[in-house]
Amino acid sequence: MSTSSLVKGLAHALVAASDCTAADEIYLTNQILAQIKQTDFDNQAAVATGDLLELMDQVVAVGLKNYEAHDEATNADMLGANLMNLVLPLPSIVNQQFWQQYKLNPRTATDAFYQQSRRVNYIKTREIARNIEFPYASDYVNLQITINLSKPEKDPKAIAAAQKVKSNSYPVCQLCLENEGYAGRLNYPARANHRVIGLTLGDEPWYFQYSPYAYYNEHAIVFAKEHRPMVVSGANIRRLFEFVTLFPDYFIGSNADLPIVGGSILTHDHFQAGRYLMPMAQAPIETAIEIPGIALHAAGIVKWPMSVIRLQDADYGKLVQASELILTRWQQFDYQSQNIVAYTNDGVRHHTVTPIARMHDGLYEIDLVLRDNNTSVQYPDGIFHPHQDVQHIKQENIGLIEVMGLAILPPRLVSEMAAVKAYLLNTSTEVNPIHQAWADELKAQNHHITANNVDTIINQAIGATFERVLTDAGVFKRTPIGRTAFKAFIASLA
Repeated sequence: MSTSSLVKGLAHALVAASDCTAADEIYLTNQILAQIKQTDFDNQAAVATGDLLELMDQVVAVGLKNYEAHDEATNADMLGANLMNLVLPLPSIVNQQFWQQYKLNPRTATDAFYQQSRRVNYIKTREIARNIEFPYASDYVNLQITINLSKPEKDPKAIAAAQKVKSNSYPVCQLCLENEGYAGRLNYPARANHRVIGLTLGDEPWYFQYSPYAYYNEHAIVFAKEHRPMVVSGANIRRLFEFVTLFPDYFIGSNADLPIVGGSILTHDHFQAGRYLMPMAQAPIETAIEIPGIALHAAGIVKWPMSVIRLQDADYGKLVQASELILTRWQQFDYQSQNIVAYTNDGVRHHTVTPIARMHDGLYEIDLVLRDNNTSVQYPDGIFHPHQDVQHIKQENIGLIEVMGLAILPPRLVSEMAAVKAYLLNTSTEVNPIHQAWADELKAQNHHITANNVDTIINQAIGATFERVLTDAGVFKRTPIGRTAFKAFIASLA
């Protein structure tokens, strides 16, 4: 297929996938030619047919060769984003359309914005489709396991170090508003096809966008306009409820604001949201509690491997008040016999919460997951972090998404589990040393491993390991001693 045919085909496909019309095709054709530095063009060439993204890939390949011929640097991500941006309205128009649709129904607005983000390849649907997913029937509810093939594994130490480094580049970070429409560079992702929706949360500007590498349905990011460190506070908890008031189909939560127990980006205040029912949301309250001085519809400890307090009421102002009380008391709570220490001798704070808000049967609901990021000689990566014997499966921080029962496991597991599979079937003796003890244990526990059941055995073992990961991250263990310690914390609320 000639370059001219591909360019004409892409222009035609862009019209079909947008609000553009046939009258825009010549304009789009010329813009595509400029983007890929193509000077020769046959306007009589046939129009190539095919999937929009496949045509984009082929045109991008031409562009990469042209840039190389001109000795100029670019990459496929940058060229692809710039091509898709050709049919996106300006940010002001996107916002105007969103809020006009919102007047009809919030779901109408989010559906349209989500589909637009998918069509222009801002949401990487093809990469996301490569992810491997399967459920695991835990002792609680079904956990969800994902081996993420679209993004590399991050080192917790690198995440912590990033907090201490002030960036002078532009944009300052990948969550800043200045990413909207940014062309990208070789060491920074392209965002030309990126649009955000402006919101007011807590009397200040915040923004709503979708995640390029979604981990679940309509995975969204909500971020402050100001570039400032993440913080879990009463003000931000109130913002969570303001958001679910605007979008009652969505949950929204914040990562913890400390290294080890926090998420991968702690330098920019933000939340994560989505129209999705997470496993933890399906777990019941196991033990009812009372919040002194605040009468709520319901309050209790959730049946979950981590330590979770759930609050429900029709008045979210009361939930903010109760959440602030729990956060404040937790930040000061010590239980030395269980290695639960609020402040170390150097004055460093080690306690925070991971809050998640949602609507449930017409009531506001919030889960407060108690977090502690202390380390010890025995557990240098974190006392309440995946311990060394499970890090062969998961060593990253246990952030908001994992807390709720959705495992995001690293892509290295695909090749490593293939080797474990061959080992279990006795067709190879080669296993990554980090999996050796685990693989030997699987062999000992399963005496009849066949080609028909080996994948199930491995997947179930991965799921069980993730359940252990969550147990490691729980500050109050589900043991008699742990339950006594949890009761002591609840008593401290008085």
